[in-house]
Amino acid sequence: MRQVVLDTETTGIDPKQGHRIIEIGCVEMVGRKLTNRHFHVYINPQREVEEEAFNVHGIGDDFLADKPLFAAIAQDFLDFIKGAELVIHNAPFDVGHIDNEFSKLGNFPKVADVCTVFDSLAYARKKHPGQKNNLDALCKRYGIDNSHRELHGALLDSEILADVYLLMTGGQISMNGLGGADSDDYEAQLAVRRLSPDRPPLRVLRASDEELALHEERLDLIDKKSGLSLWRKLENPPLEHESD
Repeated sequence: MRQVVLDTETTGIDPKQGHRIIEIGCVEMVGRKLTNRHFHVYINPQREVEEEAFNVHGIGDDFLADKPLFAAIAQDFLDFIKGAELVIHNAPFDVGHIDNEFSKLGNFPKVADVCTVFDSLAYARKKHPGQKNNLDALCKRYGIDNSHRELHGALLDSEILADVYLLMTGGQISMNGLGGADSDDYEAQLAVRRLSPDRPPLRVLRASDEELALHEERLDLIDKKSGLSLWRKLENPPLEHESD
């Protein structure tokens, strides 16, 4: 299954009041694994950014002045998300802005016509009723380090949301099997750290001749006490034409 975790930043809240998208950030997952493919662009909205919105994301008019218009990136963006399940925190907000931008161009579909949408905020509210479920609160709840997130940013937030989504929807979340988000020591169990794809390969430690000999002696003892050991049965399975 192909999923695209998506976030946008805008000039303000309501597209019906003329507000526009100024940043889109997407990361791709296939089979619940990040692929390192992403889509990220800043956009000239052809209008001023409201002060309240600027205080959230820190993206100003001067920075956006030389960025492409939405029309210039629309097809590439559509090609990236088409056919995927979109994972979005508070999906109606982002989808509403995207549909508004597509509608201005004509001959572009609505998001619902080309994608399915998973609203991670709605899911979090059902999973953790009566609790804060914004992205910062979920990072704290699931032990995700977001200390580098001083302001909102579409690509950074989509990367963080991907980690939140995988933990929130993944059942067992620790290698030691100590349970999930409802366990008392949950936060102590988790430490999410993304490894670099350029890291050196893991070192393979092979048994020495002495260790292999001791292993065979142990198998001989098992054979003597209880018949052929399971280990040797797995090492030497009977051929298909052999009878019992």
